[in-house]
Amino acid sequence: MSARRSPGRRPPARRPRKRRLSRRKWQEEELLVLAAGGVMAAAVVWAVLSWLVANWWILIVLGAAAAVSGAVWGHRLQQQRAWDRVRQQALRYGLPQLDALHHRDFEYAVRDLMLRDGCTDARQIGGAGDNGADVLATDPLGRTWVIQCKHRRDGDRGSPVGTPDLQRVNGTARQLYGADIVLVVTNGRFTTRCAPLAAQLHMHLADRRTLAAWAGSGRPLWELLPKIPAPCRSR
Repeated sequence: MSARRSPGRRPPARRPRKRRLSRRKWQEEELLVLAAGGVMAAAVVWAVLSWLVANWWILIVLGAAAAVSGAVWGHRLQQQRAWDRVRQQALRYGLPQLDALHHRDFEYAVRDLMLRDGCTDARQIGGAGDNGADVLATDPLGRTWVIQCKHRRDGDRGSPVGTPDLQRVNGTARQLYGADIVLVVTNGRFTTRCAPLAAQLHMHLADRRTLAAWAGSGRPLWELLPKIPAPCRSR
């Protein structure tokens, strides 16, 4: 009697593998898509150009509108600049106004006064790392001004500005900023030792009295300070 064979297990049915597109075929399809997109873009551009050629008068209208808009914008810009110059020329400060300012606003006020007097590049730079300079400006004669501003809330009743403040700005003004004129201006007062040191260091001081004459009139600061150097080089 022959032994019966145990029925063997059938191997699991294999799933049909999806055919993967070769890399070359992918590249060909991408090129076809790009080419189709380029053809469509060219067709759109050609259609727009053809329409503009057929309706050339629209280009003239658009060009005229752009020219008018540019002229209006330019005129308004000139008017704005003219009004800014008028406001700057009419700028005046009284000592009570200056006393009431924050020390940073006092620096901006000094900058605005330099702008009023024709220093078109005057800018406030006071802050961390200013190396003792709060305002930089170039006057109409080409002289570079480096100004340190010392504001006192109580005016001349506050603590006076001392020689360390002069020494600080003097040590950097010419070396770092190329100053022709180094100035310390305050709405307060200076100690008695400041004037001799300033003369020795070829610096200039503007105390409360000088500041009042400058801020309250239309005279530039260089007409109020003694021994202002002549322009030493052309700009």
